[in-house]
Amino acid sequence: MARVLPFVIVAAFVLSTSSVTAQDPDARQVAQERKEAELEGPKLADVLGLRPGMTVADVGAGLGAMTVVLAKSLPSGQVLATDVGARQLKVIREYVKREGVINADVIEGAQESTNLPVACCDAVFLRLVYHHVVAVDPFNRSLAAALKPGGRLAIIDSVPARGSRLPAGVPANRGGHGVPVDVVINEIKAAGLTHVRTIEKWPPGDNAPGFLILFEKP
Repeated sequence: MARVLPFVIVAAFVLSTSSVTAQDPDARQVAQERKEAELEGPKLADVLGLRPGMTVADVGAGLGAMTVVLAKSLPSGQVLATDVGARQLKVIREYVKREGVINADVIEGAQESTNLPVACCDAVFLRLVYHHVVAVDPFNRSLAAALKPGGRLAIIDSVPARGSRLPAGVPANRGGHGVPVDVVINEIKAAGLTHVRTIEKWPPGDNAPGFLILFEKP
């Protein structure tokens, strides 16, 4: 019988320290993110073509919901969640412990890099994180470097609402709080990845103005 390798998920949160809130999230916030992760996780796995034995990076752990959901659905795998902020790291660690997840670890990331090992990942995704990235070029190069040849990257985000405020430190070409689809495509292609397709409404069936852009490493 063939040996089934563990499914490994790596989570990295890259928001700037200016986005750290003064208070820990309340139960309602945690429940909402958990509900979204449980609904969206299987759909995202399908788009990325995830299979047992693959290594996947979740760049943007948020409150840790996707980390917990994926860890519980893949008990033989390992989840690594990283963040640049001390408070985010604390929230994720406490959430993982509270949920009784034993196959997840939390480590510190950086704004200029995912801090993921070179060629460690079969797939990577960023969920509502890309529009907060401030060091775009070096960060995107680190995304590409983390992927194995043929690995896939999904950027999940939304276009900026008219009149919305640009997050501190991000490039002005975002045009507000969010990021245009063509900007994402051009910036990720500049890092050496190939644009595969764009899903204009994400998650599928959701009325929210989100999108998913899929890339692949040659």
